[in-house]
Amino acid sequence: MIPNWQDICKPFLEMLSDDKPHHINKELVPRLADYFNLTPEERTQTLKSGDFRFRNRVWWARYELFDAKLIESPQKGFVKITERGRKVLKEDPAKIDKVYLMQFPEHREANKISPEPPPEESKIPWDEVNPEEVIQEGEEILNNKLKKDLLSKILNMSPTSFERLVLEVITKMGYGGPSDEYKLHMGKSGDEGIDGIIKQDLLGLDKVYLQAKRWVGSVGRQEIQKFVGALHGQGAKKGIFITTSSFTNDAKSYAERELKDMTVVLIDGDTLVDHMISFDIGVQGKYVVRIKKVDDDYFEEF
Repeated sequence: MIPNWQDICKPFLEMLSDDKPHHINKELVPRLADYFNLTPEERTQTLKSGDFRFRNRVWWARYELFDAKLIESPQKGFVKITERGRKVLKEDPAKIDKVYLMQFPEHREANKISPEPPPEESKIPWDEVNPEEVIQEGEEILNNKLKKDLLSKILNMSPTSFERLVLEVITKMGYGGPSDEYKLHMGKSGDEGIDGIIKQDLLGLDKVYLQAKRWVGSVGRQEIQKFVGALHGQGAKKGIFITTSSFTNDAKSYAERELKDMTVVLIDGDTLVDHMISFDIGVQGKYVVRIKKVDDDYFEEF
């Protein structure tokens, strides 16, 4: 289990007890990972930002210890224990956490908090994770809700409207051209399983054929085979099958491994709404949060 930043603080400080500067990423992060017996998966678990979750928590422990003046930074990326930090180690507290650090006025000032510890019932998630993780995990919760809401809207669309939506998604992803001349909506009786065509060039020498299915339950191999038959009937080499549900493993295996003379891409409902969010289709931005940090390189110039 990956420890929270408060559990990291004390062993972090203990590893600096030799009074020497230590590089955080190259020395302390791997040593602390060994200290907590983290598995390879826990060591490489990432946040949405791409940063490693454990390394992010080690750095947050660093910020808190630095604010309390228990450590200092003699140069970029390195930390060293202070006289106050040595005194803390001599006291040997059971844990160096947010409440413990509040005794130091510099820490209270840096965090703009009251000298009195908050009541137990007022604790916020920062006791377990740092604010950056709270924001990212909150964003994930909101996105999951957004995806469910989008899928609900799609399922209430008429078949024709859904087919047109699919055409817009694929063109917004960069396939086809800038005008409606590059996309053709079929979606009627006699379409032989083809709901839309994307022209990769204006003359239509290279085409991508689409089938869009609002489906209950997983789409199986048989449906993909029917689509492949329709593609063969058009002399096509490229196809995209899009559904609001999911695909069976057999259907995926058939599309990915067994087709030799053509390429068929499968897009399930979850992936479809992911693309809609990424390309701002059917959604609108509410607000943007930009997290900034100190630019150490800028200050080194001085």
